[in-house]
Amino acid sequence: MQEIIERYIGAWNETDPARRRGLVDSLWAADGSYTEPLADAHGREEIDGLIGAVQQQFPGLVFRLGGPVDANHNQARFSWHLGPSDGGEPLVIGFDVAVLDASGQIGSVHGFLDKVPAAA
Repeated sequence: MQEIIERYIGAWNETDPARRRGLVDSLWAADGSYTEPLADAHGREEIDGLIGAVQQQFPGLVFRLGGPVDANHNQARFSWHLGPSDGGEPLVIGFDVAVLDASGQIGSVHGFLDKVPAAA
């Protein structure tokens, strides 16, 4: 599960649209969903578009895991930070729960935001 979540974080950091879409297609089930307080995306097209929009909103910032992935059965919970690539103070901190489908792809992610900038 650690590897899948590391690839998931990598998809959020991939700025090349074609490579990012390839990562989304390989990681997410065709009917996968991503839900958090500021977004609700369904299907690979919407998830890919959401990632691109977040990258435009926070140019130059990168996602990184906030600690180890805790997993059981087909689900994983993990925290993440969005901040400068040098590892400085994160601008956004969140907590996600990913659920894999029977084929091992991400079926859903349920996200929570612990720290957001006032303008987000």
